[in-house]
Amino acid sequence: MVSTLEALVAGGQATPGPPLGPSLGPLGVNVKAIIDKINEQTKAFNGMQVPVKIIVDDKKQFTIQVGTPPTSALIKKELGIETGSGTPNSKTVGNLTVKQAVKIARMKKNDTLAKSLKNAVKEVVGSCVPLGVTLEGLKPKEAIVAINGGKFDADLSEQI
Repeated sequence: MVSTLEALVAGGQATPGPPLGPSLGPLGVNVKAIIDKINEQTKAFNGMQVPVKIIVDDKKQFTIQVGTPPTSALIKKELGIETGSGTPNSKTVGNLTVKQAVKIARMKKNDTLAKSLKNAVKEVVGSCVPLGVTLEGLKPKEAIVAINGGKFDADLSEQI
């Protein structure tokens, strides 16, 4: 029988303690090997919560699927801010560049339904609204209008 375990772990800092250790122990697998593999695959997301799925088969072989952190967490890391704005319509806490938005969109490419880089970036910009973050000095709604109008086409012309 195949067992599946899903958990949120700190990127690059998973430990054999809760939530992973107590759940993996009864499955009879090498917990240290699994933790090491998770830490290796999540080190790029250091300091962020990362969704991880561990699939263990009958022969005690395991597969690890690493998701990506929420878009808002990637935006905050990229800007170096701890929290978003408590009042996003009146207080701005950061300004994202188009290049940073493209970087985040590429990180989220496996989780997005967007077929083009332009649309994936618009998803990232949409996540800026509740955080109080602007794109190239424009409020998120204005930035989406500018993206639709072709203002940033030089950076957004390729496929995701």
